[in-house]
Amino acid sequence: MELRSRSFQDGGMIPKRHTCDGPELSPPLEWSEVPEGTNSFALLMEDEDAPSGTWVHWIVYDLPAETRSLPEGITSTETLPRGGAQGKNDFGRIGYGGPCPSPGRPHRYLFRLYALDGRVNLPPGASKEQLLRAIAGRIKAEARLVGKYSR
Repeated sequence: MELRSRSFQDGGMIPKRHTCDGPELSPPLEWSEVPEGTNSFALLMEDEDAPSGTWVHWIVYDLPAETRSLPEGITSTETLPRGGAQGKNDFGRIGYGGPCPSPGRPHRYLFRLYALDGRVNLPPGASKEQLLRAIAGRIKAEARLVGKYSR
């Protein structure tokens, strides 16, 4: 599977509009080369360089199997209009929380998209740990995209 964004290249800088220094819009994402038998998708975005350890910025799950993109600016609602649910990030909110690192070197933000053999069936607001337990042994493919941001 391949995961990409029209806003930044893999390994490139995330534009300010997707961060706490801008309007904090979730970036547009697209994916392709989905394996046969995929029944849903889950997405996890984390800051791998946070001082306190990995910081969760976004959790989405139970995206329908026919989904191949997420538009820019997904609202911070528990459920999405075309199906799917959002979990609670480490800011304590449902939905997307943009990069907001301390001043200094760039942080790396890892987007991981999982193609799954079924639905996760967690209620909205699930944590990263709940999601990872629910998808264990059910991952058909994984795609990654890394963006960087510094202040």
